[in-house]
Amino acid sequence: MTSENITTGTLDFKVGEETYQTWYKVVGDLKSGKRPLVLLHGGPGSSHDYILPHVDLYTSLGIPLIFYDQTGGGQSTHLKDKPKDFWTVELFMNELDNVLSHFGIADDFDLLGQSWGGMLAAQYAATRQPSGLQHLIIADSPASMPLWEVAVGGLLKGLPVKMQETIARHEAEGTTDSKEYQDVMNIFYGKHLCRVNPWPEELVRSFSLLETDPTVYQTMQGPSEFTITGSLKQWTIVDIVHSIQVVTLVINGAFDEAQDVCVSPFFEKIPKVKWVTFANSSHTPFFEERERYMKVVGGFLTNN
Repeated sequence: MTSENITTGTLDFKVGEETYQTWYKVVGDLKSGKRPLVLLHGGPGSSHDYILPHVDLYTSLGIPLIFYDQTGGGQSTHLKDKPKDFWTVELFMNELDNVLSHFGIADDFDLLGQSWGGMLAAQYAATRQPSGLQHLIIADSPASMPLWEVAVGGLLKGLPVKMQETIARHEAEGTTDSKEYQDVMNIFYGKHLCRVNPWPEELVRSFSLLETDPTVYQTMQGPSEFTITGSLKQWTIVDIVHSIQVVTLVINGAFDEAQDVCVSPFFEKIPKVKWVTFANSSHTPFFEERERYMKVVGGFLTNN
C-alpha cells in the first residue's frame, strides 16, 4: 500500500452554533465500486490508531476503509471544558451521520465498531435504522454496561488479592495516576486487553493520546475499565437490539474484557447474526490472531 491510496483531512462537524473538526483517514478509492467499511474506535475518547490493522482488508480484498477520530479524541477537536451532559451517545451518532454524508456513502456502507465503537454502532443500527447499512460488525463490545461490569468484575477476581486491594484503594483515594496503580492495570491489560508482548505501536499510540486528554473517557466511562462511574454506567440496548435488521457479525476473545455474559444478548436477540470467539485473544483479536481475524471479517463482508 502506497501513500497514493491514503487520504487524510478534516471535515466540519456542526453542533448547535459551534463547528468542530473531525479528522479522518481514507484508505483506498471510495469510487472503486466496492462498498466502503466505516470503522469506529473505542474508548470512548481514544483514537483510530489502534484499529489500523484493518488496512489488511484493503490490502487483501480492496475494501475501501474510512477511519476517523471521534470528537474529543485523537486528532479531532478536543473540548476539555464542555459540561458532562455534552458527551452523549447521540453526539457520536450525529458525528457518524455527518461522516457518512460528507463522503456521500450513506446509501451503501458497512460498519465495524470495536469496544465502545461497537456499542455506538449497535445503538446507531438499532435506533436510526440506516437504510444504506449492509453489514454490521460488533467487535469486543457489551450490549449493556451493567453486564460489562459483571464480566470485568469476574476477571478482576482472577488477579491476586493484593492487586485487587491496590486497585480498590487507589480508585477510592482518587490516585489512579500513581505508578503502583498503573503497574497493576498493565498486568490486567496484558491478560485481557492485548496479549501481544510488547504491545503493538499503534495500540501504544492510542493509549498515549488518551492519557493526554482523558476527558471523554473519564466523563462517560470513569477511572478504569471496571469502575464505571460515568454517564454510560446504566447504558443498555438489550431491550432494542432485536431492532437491528441488518446481517451482523459479533466478535469477542476468550480472554476478552467483553466476556460472553455481556456479548450474548446480541446473539440471542439480533435476527440475522453470527458470533465468533477467538480462542487465543482478549480485547484486540486483530492484533492477537490477526490472520484469522481478517479472514473471518473479510469473509463476512464479501460472502453475505
